[in-house]
Amino acid sequence: MNRREFLDLLMRSSAAFSAAGLGLTASSKVWSSSASSLYDVPVFGTTRLLHITDTHAQLNPIYFREPNVNLGFGGTYGRWPHAVGKSLLAELGDASAIEAHALTYLNFEEAASRFGKVGGFAHLKTLINQLRGAVPDGRSLLLDGGDTWQGSGTALWTRGQDMVEATNKLGVDIMTGHWEFTYLEDEILANVEKFNGTFVAQNTYASDEALFDGVPVYDDITGHVFKPYDIKEMGEHRVAVIGQAFPYTPIANPKRFIPNWTFGIRENDLADLVDDIRANENVDAVILLSHNGMDVDLKLASQVSGIDVILGGHTHDGVPIPVEVKNSGGVTLVTNAGSNGKFVGVLDLDLGKGRLKGYRYRLLPVFSELLAPDLEMASFINAVRAPYLDILNEELAVADSLLYRRGNFNGTFDQVICDALRTQLDAQISLSPGFRWGTTVLPGESITMDRVMDQTCMTYPETYAREMSGENLKAILEDVADNLFNSDPYYQQGGDMVRCGGLNYVIEPQGQFGSRITEMTLDNGEKIEAGKRYKVAGWATVGSQSPGPPIWEVVADYLREAKTVKVDKMNTPVLKGVKADNPGIESYLGKFA
Repeated sequence: MNRREFLDLLMRSSAAFSAAGLGLTASSKVWSSSASSLYDVPVFGTTRLLHITDTHAQLNPIYFREPNVNLGFGGTYGRWPHAVGKSLLAELGDASAIEAHALTYLNFEEAASRFGKVGGFAHLKTLINQLRGAVPDGRSLLLDGGDTWQGSGTALWTRGQDMVEATNKLGVDIMTGHWEFTYLEDEILANVEKFNGTFVAQNTYASDEALFDGVPVYDDITGHVFKPYDIKEMGEHRVAVIGQAFPYTPIANPKRFIPNWTFGIRENDLADLVDDIRANENVDAVILLSHNGMDVDLKLASQVSGIDVILGGHTHDGVPIPVEVKNSGGVTLVTNAGSNGKFVGVLDLDLGKGRLKGYRYRLLPVFSELLAPDLEMASFINAVRAPYLDILNEELAVADSLLYRRGNFNGTFDQVICDALRTQLDAQISLSPGFRWGTTVLPGESITMDRVMDQTCMTYPETYAREMSGENLKAILEDVADNLFNSDPYYQQGGDMVRCGGLNYVIEPQGQFGSRITEMTLDNGEKIEAGKRYKVAGWATVGSQSPGPPIWEVVADYLREAKTVKVDKMNTPVLKGVKADNPGIESYLGKFA
């Protein structure tokens, strides 16, 4: 399909979406009035910030389904990002069909077939060039919120080097990190050295012992491993960009890869740094480039004054309207720009002397059918993938169901992984981490090794099969549930609920720690007993290396044997204390207690 045919289809399909009862219109104050003007963003003010995050090494266009479950309670009830589907669109107001497809799971299979794939660095490059070219030289910045060097087979096999070069070609000026820290310390530092921009992280320090041993750091006085912030001259204005790496890296990921580094939210350190920058750097705006996660950023914005904007990542939320958070010093804007190269956040600032006077924001979906690929970037992508194509292009099976990950509970591709673990490792129960990275496969598509790597590629992929007591199983579920649903965002680490195979349970998200999980049973209805032992298979052990083969080998073998994959049984929990009208849940595949 060429671009003209696609645009024609786009305009005709808008009526189809309206007819499907989604209540969409062709124009909005927030969005563009037509597909042809989707990327026509009028320049406002003095400074343009472009924001990408959580691209997870997806160099080529992909399909990506947004969640139908992103629960919020109390102060987060219905608040960005805890609104999905129709509730999200109602909160947003009018949106065109293509933008509604970008932001929601609604009618996903049909819409994806019509509108095509999203992202791809060659298409991103075209859009970035257009958006930067609309403003005078030196008045735009491209900021990357991290989770860039991990998420594909080529990123894993090149130890992130392919993505360093890709971001250099894209023109990233400043970035921070999270999954970047799942390589080894010396590999990370080598990649940072090759990166043409500035890697910033005010909350990443070397331990006292490491400093004593002389490990390489940015500042051996403060102990900062990386530059905490960067100042950019943008026309007649000065803008400070502070980095906030993922605070829980040594907990959520193996500390053994980065034994000399410490992390944390470090709210007080951040407040002191902002005050120092405001007092001594003569800046007109302070930006926090964050990988905290949206809920953490919202709380941080209420606690720390002096930050004009938080450009957030980690939780993969496509937030089309910035949240204005009040604090003791005024207002801080908080945004999040989705994942997988699917969006570019465009923030135009009108800066005065020492202050932000006004802003305009657009979250642009990146549709590969609407953006011609940049030829230089396309050539690079083809070259870096060429040595691995025989592996990546292997067709393992055909999808007979929509396969996706993303949502508080099991997605269908998660279920495939869990079923593969149980089958191949002969286990009663399987556990798989609630990662938010991983692309989508449409029904009828081949499941290639490329797509399997999208779901599984990481530096600690080893599988295990061992006995666990029912008590231990409950403890695991309780721990992850507290991480996901803790009422204090500072105790949330941003992932989703552990995925289960062969195990069913009831969860009360608003319950107390230790009592959220009840009524655990096997698929055959047998009650899980605390003192009884069960054979459990899993992968991605954080504390130590497991002995089994990499997860992608296990899944690939399962798919080769299956030939066709249809998900018939989903181990989604029964939800207790959750009302079906919660704006953060629609079309739930499980039950409500």
